[in-house]
Amino acid sequence: MENLYAPWRTDYITGEKIEGCVFCHISKNKELDKKHHVLYRDEICFVVMNKYPYTPGHFMIIPHEHTDSLENLNSEYWLHISTLAQKGVRLLKEGFKSQGVNLGMNLGVCGGAGIAEHIHLHLVPRFPRDTNFITAIGDSRVYSTDFERIYKEILELSKDYF
Repeated sequence: MENLYAPWRTDYITGEKIEGCVFCHISKNKELDKKHHVLYRDEICFVVMNKYPYTPGHFMIIPHEHTDSLENLNSEYWLHISTLAQKGVRLLKEGFKSQGVNLGMNLGVCGGAGIAEHIHLHLVPRFPRDTNFITAIGDSRVYSTDFERIYKEILELSKDYF
């Protein structure tokens, strides 16, 4: 097996460890929005870049309410998440020029959730040829652009879409 050099992953291993739910931490610390790469927030939800994205521009919509249960989430909150998802898809297609978008929720550990204790909706922009052998059989991802640059670009776009 060949090794890939991925220095940006060092923070995942050695970075600040947050006690408790990472999403609740972001929710409660509005003053740290730039550090946490928050794109938008209101009284029900916040929108944040995925720190370990599948493709450049991958972000999530997360309710402030701490729950692992979509089926018990207040219907008003679900409708609000859906409205933000429509706006997010428009941002990714029109503003970020993605050719497609995947939406998804992984509910529970067995459902594939990395952070199972707090529901969140992924919006993943898709581009021609953004998947190749390294993703499909190499169990690795190559992030082709600077994360901070993408965050700043989408943050600026979010002012027009959210």
